[in-house]
Amino acid sequence: MTNLATARTILDTLVAFDTTSHRSNLAMIEWVEDYLAQHGIASERVANAEGTKANLFATCGPAVEGGVILSGHSDVVPVEGQDWSADPWTAREVVAKGGKRLIGRGVTDMKGFIALALAFVPRFAAGKLPVHLAISYDEEVGCQGAPAMIARMAQTIPPPRLAIVGEPSLMRVVTGHKGIAVHEVTVRGHEAHSSLTGHGVSANMVAIELMHELAVLAEELRARADPDNGFDPPEATLTVGVMEGGEAANILAGHARFVFDLRCPPNEDPDAILAPFIARCGEVDSQLKARFPHCGVTIERHAGTAPMTPQGSEDAVAFVRRLTGENTAPLQVAYAAEGGQFQQAGFPTVICGPGSIEQAHQPDEWIALDQLEAGARFMERLAEELT
Repeated sequence: MTNLATARTILDTLVAFDTTSHRSNLAMIEWVEDYLAQHGIASERVANAEGTKANLFATCGPAVEGGVILSGHSDVVPVEGQDWSADPWTAREVVAKGGKRLIGRGVTDMKGFIALALAFVPRFAAGKLPVHLAISYDEEVGCQGAPAMIARMAQTIPPPRLAIVGEPSLMRVVTGHKGIAVHEVTVRGHEAHSSLTGHGVSANMVAIELMHELAVLAEELRARADPDNGFDPPEATLTVGVMEGGEAANILAGHARFVFDLRCPPNEDPDAILAPFIARCGEVDSQLKARFPHCGVTIERHAGTAPMTPQGSEDAVAFVRRLTGENTAPLQVAYAAEGGQFQQAGFPTVICGPGSIEQAHQPDEWIALDQLEAGARFMERLAEELT
């Protein structure tokens, strides 16, 4: 398939851009802009406040109602500390058990989907109904980039029939995902010799107590979960992903911080879940300030995104099933994605993309070539549907 070969070439190019979330994605966005311009497609950036990152969206075909949004994120997770067998930023084909696969950071999550969509731009541009391409930034750190782009699209594009977020799903239709809220807790202590615990405040010890409360809360969430809600795991999950603090074993730690994420199915309210913990942080803050005014606890929400639900997606599911030929029951997934944000903007939304989430975020991230082939067939049928 000519378009599949084109997608492979584009994917090689996209992987070569190091778009790890803590870096800029502008080099990749500029390349996509140039590629679209070569096909006569105008695009619009929606940048962050600093101008260091940008979303990009474009309409391929006529500006009429009833089109389809194809959405993917440009950023990838870090490779530092992972045991890669070769350069993560060079896509390479290997033969493994189960067939051929392509290895490289982002091939599955989710530059493979973006490459497939871009490869079919000439076909989409010739359609009677449009395809709206949407490429976001900072999805991997809490879906922070997409909301501004989605709001702009809601203002400027004719109402589409549906949005398809191409997160890896083995080309299965997904109608629900969990929401996510990311918080950072900072503790300021008072340094003193570790033998004189009454002369200071160990920020580490305070942080440990607060993290223990989160561990207890996580267990409570597990115990009360509905085992039949379609998610695996079914509960709202709460994990501490980062923790650091202190300078030496014999000094009461003057500082500590930890970052945790809470991932909730649609029936759980993250604000209600965390309200007692946030109140407890306030109590501890007051207690510490009573001893040393410069001490205290702060909690800051860094990111959050709503869950995606099956409500209102019936037509979108039927449409995507015609393209995939897959008729099993729609899935719900435990990861968070931008589907809930598109849904909140009024776009009927489903997730469907090549590759497996199990291969994402790993050293030697890979996608099976037969999944790229399935993705190319999907795009081919989409182009035919809109012609």
